[in-house]
Amino acid sequence: MMNTIWRDQQHPSFINFISSFLAANSFRLNFVPIAPDFIFNCGGLSVAFIFVTKWDCGNVETIFSRAKKLKAQFAHLYVTLNLPTRDQNDSFLCSYFKYEMQLGRPTFVPVQDIEMGFEKIVKIAHSCGVSKQQEVKTKLKAEVRWKIITCLHSSY
Repeated sequence: MMNTIWRDQQHPSFINFISSFLAANSFRLNFVPIAPDFIFNCGGLSVAFIFVTKWDCGNVETIFSRAKKLKAQFAHLYVTLNLPTRDQNDSFLCSYFKYEMQLGRPTFVPVQDIEMGFEKIVKIAHSCGVSKQQEVKTKLKAEVRWKIITCLHSSY
């Protein structure tokens, strides 16, 4: 799911790239009014993303306040930042500590360009979903083993 406001702020060619990339990776794209920029549902897990495509050194407070607000609503929240220059990267690092962000809550993912950023978003969402599915399979296998052992012990 993509936030409609975020979509309207992007260049149409980038939205076309996103749409094509998602289709090639077997994802459907829906445009909805949601708080994060993206929500992926993978393997029964919702993974939310804030995607900052243009880092504005003079407007960082809104990014960090939004991240703090959304981390309370989503257990799996990532903030992807397009930081193509050293100055932007330095600005981000200073701001990260200035706004007292908790390491890993949410996870910030700096990238060199917006296409790479979106590819990272899809990879993160997919890997979270796969991890969740493997966790469920492991629990089911353990439950089946437990039932077999219980049945064997009760038959003696």
